[in-house]
Amino acid sequence: MMVPAVLLLLGALTSLLAPRLLARAEWPEREPVVALWVWQCVVAAVLLCFALSMLLSAAAAWLAVRGPLFASAPRGVVDAYALGSGSGPWAAGTALVLAGGGLWTGAMLAAEVLRARSRRRAERAELLVRAPLLPGEEPDGGRLVVLEGRRPDAWWLPGTAPQLVVTTGALGRLKGQQLDAVLAHEQGHAAARHDWLLHCSRALSGVFGQVPVFAAFEAEMHRLVELAADDVASRRYGRLTVALALVGLNEDRGVFGPCPTPHAHVPARVRRLLSAAPRLSPVRRLRLTAVAALVPAVPVLVAFVPGLSTLT
Repeated sequence: MMVPAVLLLLGALTSLLAPRLLARAEWPEREPVVALWVWQCVVAAVLLCFALSMLLSAAAAWLAVRGPLFASAPRGVVDAYALGSGSGPWAAGTALVLAGGGLWTGAMLAAEVLRARSRRRAERAELLVRAPLLPGEEPDGGRLVVLEGRRPDAWWLPGTAPQLVVTTGALGRLKGQQLDAVLAHEQGHAAARHDWLLHCSRALSGVFGQVPVFAAFEAEMHRLVELAADDVASRRYGRLTVALALVGLNEDRGVFGPCPTPHAHVPARVRRLLSAAPRLSPVRRLRLTAVAALVPAVPVLVAFVPGLSTLT
């Protein structure tokens, strides 16, 4: 019965230490796409720790689970896990708590997706009211919709027919290729499916908000997806163009003043674009990607070690 406990301990240590290590690193600012991958691997490793611990705890508590799980395994493999010795109510309680957490996470993710779809439908309905279709115009005829509005604003409306919505105030503020840079930024979000990363991070944070790795995961996803989309746009139109577009869209919102605002991350994004820190070398990017991919393999290896040791 030691393996489920070791997996729980490994998951707890990872959830505590990984956010601190990543917060101290300086490279995520320079490589947000790699940082997104690293965060996903860390969260996957923690979830695997809990899922494997739940599975082995359930196998220790109930023969109905143990039988199918080890049906094709040799007798020595089952004995190596010592699932039937002294497990008692601890194994059943652990399995039930972890299973409840998994079910609640799934429910929260489903609710988050449904809320996002409901918001999207409401936004499209409001868009049709503010910008009605002209006679003979197709609903998905254009990817750019211009709304009358004095406040500079632009946002991406995803869906089967995604559209970039821009106010006339933004058109008057954005010069040259700045509007194209805004479009490239939003297309970067859509191409990388950043909405799903945000849905998952919100669901995990909503269920396990007190667990450091999940709380940090949600905060970092909001920041890193914006940095990654900035990089997509800057590779096509230049860092200065993207920075000027950010300033043009946000200077009237008070984000560059001393008081905190909901868009307080914008000045940091502008400074990052203007500083033009060099990217990591391809070798280092590859090394970080490979090491991160190995992190979820650790709990799998821990779970299989007793069985593999008997086979050798």
